[in-house]
Amino acid sequence: MTQTAPQAVKPNVTITYCIGCNWLLRAGWMAQELLQTFQDQLGGVTLIPGDMGGVFEIRLDGDLGTQTRRRFSGCEGAENPRARPD
Repeated sequence: MTQTAPQAVKPNVTITYCIGCNWLLRAGWMAQELLQTFQDQLGGVTLIPGDMGGVFEIRLDGDLGTQTRRRFSGCEGAENPRARPD
């Protein structure tokens, strides 16, 4: 009987977007870019329709990342998701 090494658990990304701002397309684009760039490193990306008020949050395994529209009054362009942190 052979034993296989346990598979490493890959992180999951959750993108919560404002339905009032019509940010579904932006959230979908961000998900596509993340999956294309980190395809072998991510377990998945989930899109969640959020409350009104300009919310756009990206979480990695539940931890809030730096892409938060609420902090920036909701109207700036999205940062480049392909820019890897140092």
